[in-house]
Amino acid sequence: MNSRGKASAALALHRFGFGPRVRVGDDALSAIAADPRGALLADIDRPNAGLLAVDLPSSARSARAVYDFRAEEQAKHKIAQRARKEVEAVSTPQAMAQPTMVALATTAPARKPADGEEPPLPQRILQNEAAARISAAVGADVGFVERLVWFWSNHFCVSANKDIGTAGAYEREAIRPHVLGRFADMLQAVESHPAMLVYLDNVHSMGANSVDGINRGRGPNENLARECLELHTLGVHGGYSQQDVISLANVLTGWSQIEPGEPEHGGEFVFIKRLHEPGERLVLGKTYSDDGVAQGRAVLADLARHPATAQRVALKLARHFVADDPPPSLVSRLANTFESTDGSLKEVAKTLVTAEESWTARRTKLKPPAEWIVGVLRLAEAPPSRSSAVVDLRTGESEWLKIGRVLGLHAMLGQALWRPPAPNGWPDDEAAWIDGVPRRLDIANELALRLRRDIDPIELVDRSLGPLASPDTRQTIARAESRPQAFALLVMTPEFLRR
Repeated sequence: MNSRGKASAALALHRFGFGPRVRVGDDALSAIAADPRGALLADIDRPNAGLLAVDLPSSARSARAVYDFRAEEQAKHKIAQRARKEVEAVSTPQAMAQPTMVALATTAPARKPADGEEPPLPQRILQNEAAARISAAVGADVGFVERLVWFWSNHFCVSANKDIGTAGAYEREAIRPHVLGRFADMLQAVESHPAMLVYLDNVHSMGANSVDGINRGRGPNENLARECLELHTLGVHGGYSQQDVISLANVLTGWSQIEPGEPEHGGEFVFIKRLHEPGERLVLGKTYSDDGVAQGRAVLADLARHPATAQRVALKLARHFVADDPPPSLVSRLANTFESTDGSLKEVAKTLVTAEESWTARRTKLKPPAEWIVGVLRLAEAPPSRSSAVVDLRTGESEWLKIGRVLGLHAMLGQALWRPPAPNGWPDDEAAWIDGVPRRLDIANELALRLRRDIDPIELVDRSLGPLASPDTRQTIARAESRPQAFALLVMTPEFLRR
């Protein structure tokens, strides 16, 4: 196999995937070296690409479960408060000399969770969703589609800090089904998903002249409308005004969720007419009649087809995959494809991987922490577990690295899963992550001691980086004092850290 083909294969897997998955008896670079671009195109042409074959609850079901859990915990707390009051009521000197069973129960020290004990229900829901996501990335042959899922999930981000039960299911329900479909369909799905409506406070929004707005003396919340225009579609310089934000906020009044405490359909999307601001609305110079929920859907459909949206999406994709300052010609190609195909994200992805500008030999993009962690796990040949409770990272001592620990690594490196710092998601430039690179060394050393002792370090370089590895990198790893040290050095090389 010629060196040029393997170099292109390594570039393809690191730039558009998570790096090669190094498996016994399988050379990922050689497997696609004859046609790296074809391998990427084949990844997006797979049946059901992007979907997860997992048995996990819907976001609505999770929302109801979390609501019930918290209600039960509140009841337990109130029972304990009553018990304490009963103790105080009988706390005479004689009663204190012979404590009652209630007193004994309420003064006993709190039980510490036993080792290996499951976390509370809300955390279990999040961990099961995280295990499915990370297992899909670790186990992917190429990884391009999973990278696209991660990109769009960050573009349309929500936060588990606001609603822990729905963040993971939101990605499965609103992002994955549309990741290779039409942008307009994804936009409709995310803006009407309860996780987004809760995150951006639209569940509390109501028209000032709506039935509830009049009765309660309240008006619209602008958060969802503003982020829809500024972040999700047109961009901050996309030509909208503050009046457009206000108009769209009124259009979206009534977009809400059924209260999670409702046992049958709690947590589902609902349009509540008595919250909706009546009347037609002018958004970006176009008048939309008052057709209830259809009014908002009509505005979103037009935003999805706006030229500024095409430009913003193109720039973000090129910046994410190729360079912090991507070639303007690549951005133009992507924007043209977006507009000419009515926002077909599959065609845009094809344009991205077939454009010559995407294959520049200079690898300037720094992998963010979450992407780097998955790349390390792929290098460690950590196959995805069948259990939703763990990512299968079997160590030399046949122990298990549980998903809670993997999520801890994300947090340690400053990119906690589904907990972005703001509605604009995690940053996508080197300046945001470069200062945290030294912290990755501690994690690399820890994982190296527990993972992958069965392969020669130089062979690992060949199968993970191939011709991308410089002579200095090869020499450094060859001089390592042990295989764990060689593994840690490898994942900290510039070639592994960058796309």
